[in-house]
Parts: sequence; structure tokens; C-alpha cells
Amino acid sequence: MAGDTAARVRHLIAESGLTQAEFAVKAGLDAPKMSKSLSGVRRFTSLDLARIADLCGVSVDWLLGVSPLAPATAARAATTGLTSADAAVREAERLAQMRADLVFLGYQQDVPRFSLSPTASSSIKQGRDLAARATAHATEKGVALWRCKDLAGAVEAAFGVDVRVLRLPDGFDGLSWSDDDTSLIVVGTSEVPARQRFTIAHELGHLLAGDDQGLHLDVDIHDAEHRRKPSERRANSFAAELLLPGEMLRERAGRTTWSPDSFAELACELWVSPSTLAWQLFNLQLIDKSQCDSFRALTAWDAAWKAHAVESLGEWIQLTSRPRVPGPLVRTTFHAYAEGRATLRPFANLIGVDTDTLRTAISGMREDTPLQP
Repeated sequence: MAGDTAARVRHLIAESGLTQAEFAVKAGLDAPKMSKSLSGVRRFTSLDLARIADLCGVSVDWLLGVSPLAPATAARAATTGLTSADAAVREAERLAQMRADLVFLGYQQDVPRFSLSPTASSSIKQGRDLAARATAHATEKGVALWRCKDLAGAVEAAFGVDVRVLRLPDGFDGLSWSDDDTSLIVVGTSEVPARQRFTIAHELGHLLAGDDQGLHLDVDIHDAEHRRKPSERRANSFAAELLLPGEMLRERAGRTTWSPDSFAELACELWVSPSTLAWQLFNLQLIDKSQCDSFRALTAWDAAWKAHAVESLGEWIQLTSRPRVPGPLVRTTFHAYAEGRATLRPFANLIGVDTDTLRTAISGMREDTPLQP
């Protein structure tokens, strides 16, 4: 591995047109130590590799001789007119590579692991059981998932999963990425916030169930053929139970007289679509089929109007229609820089700010009060 790394660094030096000493200086490394590392007398440190990767626009994994996560990425990068799925996969690959580099630097992503119930009689029952355990875990972390308007942030806080919301060209629901280093969800921005919320919960179900090692793509979770797959039925069951726990709904139903107004108030309180809430209540036998059909006919706007929650719905739409970068990844990337184990470039790339601009901002972040004594 060390020989592969030295050979790749020599290749980068040759491509740069610089002497070995000039390359070392430009990378911010000590020239004698660089020479020893290239000759095999000294090992490259993690910071050495981070600086070389930063200078040359390669990944630490590439320097170590590790195969790229997905060879097809380079081919897709050269095309025009990317579909939403292409763009989402490329972003997942980029973020997964950042996680892999951070793991090399000593920063592991801490995500709980769950196993599927061996006694569950169906994929739907498996999903409900998994959601109950996930809810208990989140509660221990002080997070009530079904009460949180910002589900992306709540999932990150409860499970340590990275959640990326990405503006995409032509509509896309979501994907999950799971490997030894990374647990990641990518969803599209949406002006239909309940759909994005359900998608995040659905993708979390795939991650916690361990449905795929690597990429699990859900371009349209509402597609009829897609929904018939056992893993999709489980993920949908998980999402419904996570967002609308049966125990909580039974308790609410016991003190609620159902009407369009009371139903609308509950849908707005729980940040779900009227259709999702109606089906969950019906499946739990808390309303009959006639009530279910009547309540399902309400739109999100109808419910917000009846519940006097139009302003809250507007704020929710603003939240879900904005891109966001994963909070845990932002924090870890900055910690690596602050602790001197990585350069500033990965952090700058992640938040979309030029490195020089960010360095200037960081150095000038202390602000004096304009009120002088």
C-alpha cells in the first residue's frame, strides 16, 4: 500500500511539472520528509495525504490505492443533460468519498445498527417493528421524530445519518447509501413538504434495515410496480409508523371526535399529508372506510386552512424547498480542519464557499462592538 501511494504521489509530481521540492512546498509539506516518504523510509501522515489530495484534486482513497467507489462516475461527469437520478447519485458518491477520507483521518460516523425481527410474519410487520425500535432510540436521544417539522435535522440528531437535500432538474424522491464508512440519504427539494418528509423516513427505513450495501435508489417511491417489492413495502410501513406511531394515534383517537376540522388539525400538528394520516388511521381501525375516503380528499392547503395553520404550512414549504448539506458531515469536516488533520478545502467544498474567501471569513469572525466605551 505504501509503495502504491508513493508511486501515485510521484505521478502527481510529474504531472504538475514541478520539482519534488517545489511540489512539497506548494503542498505545504517539508521537502526532506517528502523525500523520505517517497523513498519508503518514512510513511506519509494523514495530514500529508490530505494536503496532497487537496493540491491535486484527488481523493485520499485514490492516493492510498483504494478503488474508486463507483467507476461510472467519471463517465457520467462528462455527459450533459443529467437526469435527477444521475445528479443525486453523483452527489451521493461525492459525499461518500468525503466520509471515506474522514474515516482514514480517524473520524468514524456513529450510526446505530438494527436487525430485522426474525419473528415478523411479513415485510409490513418488519417495518412496524423496526420503526418502534427506531422511535425508542430517538426518544433516548431526546428526539420525538413525529413532532419535528425539520425531519432531516431530527434524523441526523437521532441516528447520525447524513441527510442531503439537493435541488434537482426534473423531480426525484430519494436514495440511500450505506457502506462501511457512510450512512447517507439524498432527497430532492420539494414544494410538497409531506412527500419529502415521507421520503426521508422511507430512506431511513432502508438504511436501518440494511437493504443494500452501497446504493439504494428510489426515483419514485409512489410508482405502483416499485411499491410491490418487499423491501419497499417494509420501508413504507416503517415510514408510516415512524411518522404516525400507532400507540400515539390510538391515544389521540380516544379523546377525539372525528370531523374534517379535528382531522385537519391533527394532520397539521403531525406534519403529514391528509392522505397519509387517513390511511394510517384506517389501517389501525380508528376510522371507517367512509371517513378515510372523506379525509383523504382534503389537500394540504385544505387542512392548513381548516386548522388555521396556513402560515406554518408556508414556512414548511420554504424549509423543504431549500437545499441543505448534512450537518454531521459539516461538523466532522470542520473538526478535522480545526484539529490540524485536514485542509480547509473539503469544508469549503462542502458548504459551497471558495477556500480563500472562507479562510478570510474564519480569520475575521471576531466582531468588535460598534459601541465604544
